[in-house]
Amino acid sequence: MINASVAFVAFRTIVRKEVVRFMRIWTQTLLPSAITQSLYFLIFGAFIGSQIAPVKGVSYMAFIIPGIVMMAIIMNSYLNVASSFFGAKFQRHVEELLVSPTPDWVILSGYVAGGVLRGMLVGLIVFAVSWAFVHPTIAHPFIILLFGILTALVFSLGGFVNAIFARKFDDVSIVPTFILTPLTYLGGVFYSIDQLPEFWRTISHANPIVYMVDGFRYGFYGFTDISVWISAAVLLGFSVVLTMVALWLLRRGTGMRT
Repeated sequence: MINASVAFVAFRTIVRKEVVRFMRIWTQTLLPSAITQSLYFLIFGAFIGSQIAPVKGVSYMAFIIPGIVMMAIIMNSYLNVASSFFGAKFQRHVEELLVSPTPDWVILSGYVAGGVLRGMLVGLIVFAVSWAFVHPTIAHPFIILLFGILTALVFSLGGFVNAIFARKFDDVSIVPTFILTPLTYLGGVFYSIDQLPEFWRTISHANPIVYMVDGFRYGFYGFTDISVWISAAVLLGFSVVLTMVALWLLRRGTGMRT
């Protein structure tokens, strides 16, 4: 059992390693999202959005900004942890960390913090890019920060769990391709779920990304399709469950013992 000061040094070291890693290759970790999301703003916002009526009193271009920023946060927080921890497994230097006195919760916290920082940084970059197209209002800054951090936390934890089970690099990309991308596009990024028929509106409530996007959008414009506190509770619930699962898997050595 190590004391708090030593645990903090271990946590800070892991976080520093993660930040240095994604900042050193910023052309692969930060720049692509800015370019991709700029295309969304240009095509769906400027070209197509100019032909679409305002949504709840907000121009379509402004309406989609929170969802597009959230897409960037989701993908980058997830991929940062999934690729980094799997890389540590693949290169087998994670074993040195696991046999050290560093507690499992410190290892998990360090990697997750790195994912949250990258997700929030890319989200900020994408939001800055959006100002080239339209200036969105900010009604509740605290809610924006809360949902941004909670979303990055959930997907960083999800990336960690995926990395534990992954046996090859292809396993890391399966989840973003076949799960995250469909859920994101169907998560209210480009439309309000209030516009859907009742059946599909009900189905949409089973998509966790709906709660993330809706709560995040509330922070900008003050309107919501779902209670913002229900959305926050859903994200907190996912965070707790994924944390418990990740710690349990680490304790068992799942995916790391041969």
